[in-house]
Amino acid sequence: MSHPALAHTEAGVFWLDRPDAPEPAPPLAGAEACDLVVVGGGFTGLWAAVQAKQRTPDLDVVLVEGAAVASGASGRNGGFCSASLTHGALNGVQRFPGDIDRLLKLGHENLAAIAATVADHRIDCAFEATGELTVATEDYQLAELAESARALAALDEEVTVLDRDAVRAELDSPTYRGGLLDTTGTALVDPARLAWGLRRVALELGVRVYEHTPVTTLETRGPGLSAVTPGGRIGAARALLGTSAFPPLAPVIRRYVVPVYDHVLVTEPLSADQRAAIGWAGRRGVGDSANRFHYYRLTEDDRILWGGYDALYYYGNRIDPGLERRPETAELLAGHFFDTFPQLDGLAFTHHWAGVIDTCSRFCLTAGTVLDGRAAYAVGYTGLGVGASRFGAAVGLDLLFDPASPLLELEMVRRRPVPFPPEPLRWAVIQQTRAALARADRRQGRRGPWLRVLDRLGLGFDS
Repeated sequence: MSHPALAHTEAGVFWLDRPDAPEPAPPLAGAEACDLVVVGGGFTGLWAAVQAKQRTPDLDVVLVEGAAVASGASGRNGGFCSASLTHGALNGVQRFPGDIDRLLKLGHENLAAIAATVADHRIDCAFEATGELTVATEDYQLAELAESARALAALDEEVTVLDRDAVRAELDSPTYRGGLLDTTGTALVDPARLAWGLRRVALELGVRVYEHTPVTTLETRGPGLSAVTPGGRIGAARALLGTSAFPPLAPVIRRYVVPVYDHVLVTEPLSADQRAAIGWAGRRGVGDSANRFHYYRLTEDDRILWGGYDALYYYGNRIDPGLERRPETAELLAGHFFDTFPQLDGLAFTHHWAGVIDTCSRFCLTAGTVLDGRAAYAVGYTGLGVGASRFGAAVGLDLLFDPASPLLELEMVRRRPVPFPPEPLRWAVIQQTRAALARADRRQGRRGPWLRVLDRLGLGFDS
């Protein structure tokens, strides 16, 4: 790669690059039987296993993961743990107006429950309740932020509009024109260590965990289910699928979710002088206001994680390790980084990776049942799954075990999102939408005919 800051960048995930990562559990060899099999060792599956045992301690639970816990989306994200269950309160207002007050309350309760779990079980995951800063880098975005602030205030959300000087006092970039500060709705975590901590908690509660155990087939058998793996078979009364964007065991999921590759860079640790040059005393997570946006944050050891912007979909829902390193995207992100922080010229990046996000057309949880109600799925978080996955796991468990749960009355749970069309139309629609979003960013936010049609239909594409 030609950018000097990328000269010694590793193709690897910063969060997973740790000598103290736990040894994976052995794969399944032979036959197992249980009350609940959880498929997927990411956040949805881990939270499902933990909550299932907390609700019903004598429930026999097995969790299987196709690779290693945290190796997928749960260990590859930016570590923003949001209170939002709806990919932002305003998206929730648009899609679930009758439930939005309840969803906001549930979201803050969910974030508090995550914090309590981290504290109660002493999960060392660098959990920081920092809040989040949304910055405007173009003048037209200031009016949009002000409008958002008014709408959020009407929902009793605690936000503050910042002018140019105030936002640059939070974090100093010459590109900033203003900002919006939310001090209560976001925490930062080391996502891999959170996943590994939840794995430990699950094991302590009696969950049996098998890693490097992909489920190839899930089928009804007698009154229950059979999950077939390369090394054996698991008979279970019920199953919960937390498979994110990966090839689904339930074909219906493919209608609603597409895999989108999101790319991330991480710098070397900042020196004291470099920290002083940019400020960032509050350590807030940051996102900008463009359609094709960047998100960034400080790590525990004062590196900057910088990601987003170039969300990529590949024809046929393609997922391939060869897509995880894309030099042209790394170059693009590096250029944007130094445009934002020219005072950090000379800083080097140490890691570059990509991860797959499970995007759906409404940008938030999609849950349902298959196989005569014996299996439930919870997917589609669209980049905010670090926090919302705990809620999604609770919904999945209620679908299986508690049909009277008030969570099942939520419109988000009762109604499916608009499905993506089949290929080749799927690829064409997504590419046209990406191009339209880029045009809107170049044209002072003006949304052209294609985006206006999608807005009227309640459809979108995001990461």
